[in-house]
Amino acid sequence: MKITLLYGQNHQGFSYHLGKSLAEKLAAGDAVQEVFLPRDMPHFCTGCYRCIMESEEGCPHYSYMKEINRKIEEADLLIFTTPVYVYHASGSMKALLDHYGYRWMVHRPEASMFHKQAAVFATAAGGGMKSAIRDIKDSLRYWGISRIHTYGKAVGALQWESLTQEQHERIDKKLNKMAVGIQKKTGRNRPGLFVGIFFMIMRSVQKKGWSAADKAHWEKNGWLGTKRPWHNDAADLSK
Repeated sequence: MKITLLYGQNHQGFSYHLGKSLAEKLAAGDAVQEVFLPRDMPHFCTGCYRCIMESEEGCPHYSYMKEINRKIEEADLLIFTTPVYVYHASGSMKALLDHYGYRWMVHRPEASMFHKQAAVFATAAGGGMKSAIRDIKDSLRYWGISRIHTYGKAVGALQWESLTQEQHERIDKKLNKMAVGIQKKTGRNRPGLFVGIFFMIMRSVQKKGWSAADKAHWEKNGWLGTKRPWHNDAADLSK
């Protein structure tokens, strides 16, 4: 299994350790790639619409996004982690997701997303995990990822090392259960009800035309005909 970890902060705090621990249970070595934010993508979206109206390569930050795109597309499992900042995901995580507006199903979804799983972690000393997870989960669903595993944890501490042995054991039990669920579905993903229905609605929209770049993408992939991104040959269709 190939895994890409996307950390919503540069430091190695609680959410980092949760994501890293899950990855270690499922893969090792070169099968795991990492993205640290904002180190690997330090810019905010400028709202220039070039990615939507023309091509993602027209983004002024494409030199950063190109490498992240590669890591995301190569992965079978995407792991997103974020500390809770004022009841939401970190600004650097939100900035990254803003750059992927063009990949929502309403525009030009990437075929490989319909075969992936994702895990989303959010940690805080107190609350806000649910809304922080939702910030990330919304994007993933509209990318076409149906199976999204989530874990929000109120740690009540400032350092990973300060957790008690009992807390570490409870966390490890939760991660083991998540890892088993991910392994069971690896290679057998099919679109959930929301993704399947929303894709077909957007297919109808694209038949009428939304933008030239979007319609060309759907036509190239054969989605306006009988092909679907969750077919077995989706990887070939995305080329």
